[in-house]
Amino acid sequence: MEESAFNALAEAELAKIESALEACGVDMDIELKPGGILELEFDNGSKVIINRHTAAREIWVAAKSGGFHFRPENGGWVAGRDGAELYALLSRVVSEQSGEQVVLSASA
Repeated sequence: MEESAFNALAEAELAKIESALEACGVDMDIELKPGGILELEFDNGSKVIINRHTAAREIWVAAKSGGFHFRPENGGWVAGRDGAELYALLSRVVSEQSGEQVVLSASA
């Protein structure tokens, strides 16, 4: 995939993620930073960082529970390590770090 096509795809996905997070009802600060970085900060001071990694053509997620890499596949984003789906992983890490049950989806 060409770099420009990946960047457009990743930017669109980051915008969907931001919308899903804003709609989930969890009290957190969400900041979209230059360069395709979405930073979430929770009341307990913990953070989740979601960013595009252009060189690898992946979206990366850094959370207290670890680092995760997702590549575009069949219209979604799938983890290379275990086949996890991006929104399922985000639901888990946001729930863990916020202390509230969260279910995120791409259509939110």
